[in-house]
Amino acid sequence: MKIPPRSFVQGFTLIEVMVVVVILSILAALIVPQIMGRPDEARLLKVKHDLRNIEAALKLYKLDNYTYPSTDQGLEALVNKPTGMPEPRQWKEGGYLDRLPKDPWEFPYNYLSPGEHGEFEVWSYGADGQSGGNGINADLGNWQLD
Repeated sequence: MKIPPRSFVQGFTLIEVMVVVVILSILAALIVPQIMGRPDEARLLKVKHDLRNIEAALKLYKLDNYTYPSTDQGLEALVNKPTGMPEPRQWKEGGYLDRLPKDPWEFPYNYLSPGEHGEFEVWSYGADGQSGGNGINADLGNWQLD
């Protein structure tokens, strides 16, 4: 069987390529601005998720040891057996967290026990790492969770 020779090469014309580029540009112009605001929302969701996990670990710690770690013992008591008072009576071997998370801006979470809003407080200072602020720089603590 003989294949007839092709007298022309099939492909896209310049007009067709230009139409595709224009369509992609229009889509990008519509979608990119909506996606650009999402990183800040994702960071805030991570903070809320971390706060809930730390809060749950602290409650398990209290179930085993009858008290929350002191402010001096800090959140490190969830990973390594703390020293000092109050002495953990039945600290769970292996800890209550594999490691202490950092907030999305790479700052450690803060801890206070007893807290001003409850038995304990865990919070992030936000993007600026300083107390106060607005928007992405605002403090976010476990007492503010839904």
